[in-house]
Amino acid sequence: MNPYRGCEHACLYCYVPNVLSIDREEWGRFVEVRRNIPAVLSKELRRKEKGVIGISTVTDPYQPVEERFKLTRLCLEQIVRFDFPVDIQTKSDLVLRDMDVIKMLSDATVGITIPTLRDDERRLLEPRAKPIDKRLSALERLSKEGIRTYAFVGPLYPSTEVEEVRDMVERFLSLGVDLIIFDTLHLKKGVWENIERNVPRDLARIYRRRLFEERSYYDVMFDEFERWCRYYGMKLEKAF
Repeated sequence: MNPYRGCEHACLYCYVPNVLSIDREEWGRFVEVRRNIPAVLSKELRRKEKGVIGISTVTDPYQPVEERFKLTRLCLEQIVRFDFPVDIQTKSDLVLRDMDVIKMLSDATVGITIPTLRDDERRLLEPRAKPIDKRLSALERLSKEGIRTYAFVGPLYPSTEVEEVRDMVERFLSLGVDLIIFDTLHLKKGVWENIERNVPRDLARIYRRRLFEERSYYDVMFDEFERWCRYYGMKLEKAF
C-alpha cells in the first residue's frame, strides 16, 4: 500500500524510477498525494481475504509530506477496524507519531531502513532522508513499546568494511530489534551513473571496485552478518 507516488528522500540508489518508468532526473522532485486512499482502502478491506498489508512497498509512507496529509495514519485507522496484519517500512522517525494506532493492531511489525551507521555518507546517498541517529532512536522506542521491529540493512553501503559488521549487529541488538534484513545495492539502469556523479571520487572508486570487480563482496558481508547474528542469537534474512 502506497499512499504517495513519488518520494522526497531522493536516494541516489533508488530503483523505483525503473519500476514505475519515471525519468530519474525527476525522481525526488515530486510527490503525488493519493487523497482518496483511506476511503478506497476501507471499501477493499471489507471484501479482501486477510493477509499482511505492506506499508509501503514502493515509496516511504512517512516521508515529510505525511506530516501534512496524514494519509498513512488515516489508512492505519481503517486497518485497525478490520485488524489486518501490517508490516511498515520507513526511513523516518515520524512513524513514532502513530504508535498509538499501531499498538491497536494485534499483528504489527515496523522496520526502519538503516543501510549504514555513518551519517556523513548517508547525507550523500540519502540527501533528504532522516539522520541515522533518529532512525536508531525510533527503533529503540518502538521496541520498548512492545512493537515487533526489524532493521532493514539495505542496501548495505559498499563502503562498509567486514570489521564493522559486528558493531552493527551489536547496535541493533542493544535497541531490542527482533530481526535484521540484509539487502544489496541493486544496479538497475541509471543507478550507478547517478551515484558516481554525486559522490566524491574516492568513495566512487571504493563503490566501483566492490560492485563491479569484487563480485563476492556482498556474499562475504552476508556471511559476516550471519556469523554474528548466529553468535548473538538474532534472526537474519535476505531481502530478495
